[in-house]
Amino acid sequence: MTLDFEPVGDLTGPGEAKSNLDVLSRLFPDAVVDGTVDIETLQDLLGESAAPTTAEAFGLRWPGMSEARRLSTLPATGTLLPKPEESVDWDNTRNIVIEGDNLEVLRLLRRGYTNKVDVIYIDPPYNTGNDFIYDDKRVISQVEHETATGQRDEDGVLQTGTGSDRAQDRRAGASKHSAWLSMMYPRLLVAHHLLKETGVIIVAIDDTEHARLKLLMDRVFGAENFAANVVWQGSGRGDARFTSAGIDYMLIYAKSRTALIQRDVRWTEEKVGVTEVAAAARKLWEESSHDPAAASAALQNWWKSAPQDIAKGLGGSRGYKEIDENGRVFARDNLSSPNPRENLMYDLPHPVTGVPVRRHSSGWRYSRETMAQKIAEGRILFGEDETVSPRYKRFLDEHEDQPIRPVFERDRAAAGLYLRRLLDSEVFEYPKDHTVLAKWISAVSESNPDAVILDFFAGSGSTGHAVMDLNAADGGNRRYILVQLDETVGKDGYNTIADITRERLRRAGQQIASKQSPDAAPIDAGFRSYRLAPSNVKVWDGTSDQLSLLEAVDNLVAGRTADDLLVEMMLRMGVELTTPLETREIAGSPLYNLAGTLFAYFGTDITIDRANEVAKALAAWRDEEPGDADTTVVVRDTGFVDSAAKLNFAAALKQAGFTTLRSI
Repeated sequence: MTLDFEPVGDLTGPGEAKSNLDVLSRLFPDAVVDGTVDIETLQDLLGESAAPTTAEAFGLRWPGMSEARRLSTLPATGTLLPKPEESVDWDNTRNIVIEGDNLEVLRLLRRGYTNKVDVIYIDPPYNTGNDFIYDDKRVISQVEHETATGQRDEDGVLQTGTGSDRAQDRRAGASKHSAWLSMMYPRLLVAHHLLKETGVIIVAIDDTEHARLKLLMDRVFGAENFAANVVWQGSGRGDARFTSAGIDYMLIYAKSRTALIQRDVRWTEEKVGVTEVAAAARKLWEESSHDPAAASAALQNWWKSAPQDIAKGLGGSRGYKEIDENGRVFARDNLSSPNPRENLMYDLPHPVTGVPVRRHSSGWRYSRETMAQKIAEGRILFGEDETVSPRYKRFLDEHEDQPIRPVFERDRAAAGLYLRRLLDSEVFEYPKDHTVLAKWISAVSESNPDAVILDFFAGSGSTGHAVMDLNAADGGNRRYILVQLDETVGKDGYNTIADITRERLRRAGQQIASKQSPDAAPIDAGFRSYRLAPSNVKVWDGTSDQLSLLEAVDNLVAGRTADDLLVEMMLRMGVELTTPLETREIAGSPLYNLAGTLFAYFGTDITIDRANEVAKALAAWRDEEPGDADTTVVVRDTGFVDSAAKLNFAAALKQAGFTTLRSI
């Protein structure tokens, strides 16, 4: 009799090579024979759309591209170790901070977070010569890479640097760009899986790689899903030769632009000055004892000293300068049609004289029926007689938002100063401005209060800070997932950049929470910290040491805890890391319950009696809140004293109605 505990390590996930093969075999079973793709048959089935690899094609290509693409399809081999001691509010928070190489982390997250992320924001290395530290494992050697990129001649001699011609130096530059593209490509491919169909990705970049990044994004997300090229003008250089420069970009792509259009998605931002004008009007309305004429006169006087950006954004004294009898600020807008049409060329009688008012040459903005409705609502402002053209009454509180502007100015020095004050240290240069990120994250997610935001080049943690700010502003439940490489810093008590990330989030969370009003809903200012590590399961490397019978007794890395095993099991099985978790002590070890659909028990020295005890506890706990979903049980593969105990446990679980048994 076989034991039906399928190893968790044998599972596969979306985007991995094995999973891709399974999808292909379902679509084209004739092209997949014994687990191998018959390329010729596949080409026949696809017809003229399947061009041979030698055919000319439009698009971005570079040496090492195929290997970079292959890296995205590999299953993750590591795990994440939970670090409650460096976290904030571990038991309640739904935010996540992960330290480690982001490609491996993304592969680990892929099973549990595919199609679950609303917004991805990343600020990757700009490849300026001193910020590119990612070095993914490659099949080809450095010499082979230099040969492929033309840096070595046919004799294998390196032809760059002193004594080389300019063409060879250009090839060296191309090699630098190739390495950067090979770093970005697999990460973006995995990121594409994680985004929802309505999701959006924002990638910050400067001039060095902007053109190549645009082509790469076209390739990964589809040129048809390009949404915006945002220009961020920071402080320029006074000694620049050609222009003052100081420009960053944000390339924005949708997972599916069509899906956004079908939902009538609109990316908006608040008009500059709306809050200030509204506040001033409320104050003047009260001071005037609710007298519309006096309040309007006071508001017009206020405009004379209003800041320039407000006057520019809202029209100044020519814009929202009046307050009506209900205390609402309004502007007088014209009623001319932008496009002349016959049905708009009608007479509009003055309500007092009855004589048609002067009509615009292009006709009225509204049809006769809509105009009648607007008049009844008091939205059409007529003059003393028919000689004065009527105006439309446009309220400020109805037009607080506008389509978000793709070009803006914001001095980056402010973000650096803010972080220095927050951390009492100058340990991190050039952080991204969390207020800018908050604006764009809010815009592209349509202020979705439950959005999931991912940043896998987390840096100082500006994205997490932005998410907490947004939640504080509107009481939302957005959550973030940040990934940061363990890049060495060794300054002011910080060992790595990830240390800075966590400390910034701790202090920002405390600062934001302290400013909340007593009656405001509490926000999630915590985070769970994880660190990338080799798998808890030992990988046999064929050495004589591992042939020892004593070592063969346990397949797990020494020192790892039951909580460590739980996290790896969740990652392998595609369970979100912040899934609600309960534990009970059973037979000397914790029994984990993940939302009632998955139980895990990693106890050791399980005898037949203990196996029966655990099986009864599992069934009883499940039956406390029975559901329709299939319930999975995961155990430690080497936790049983013998095969009889394991067999007895499996039989007891099946008799209790558990249908899926797995082991780690």
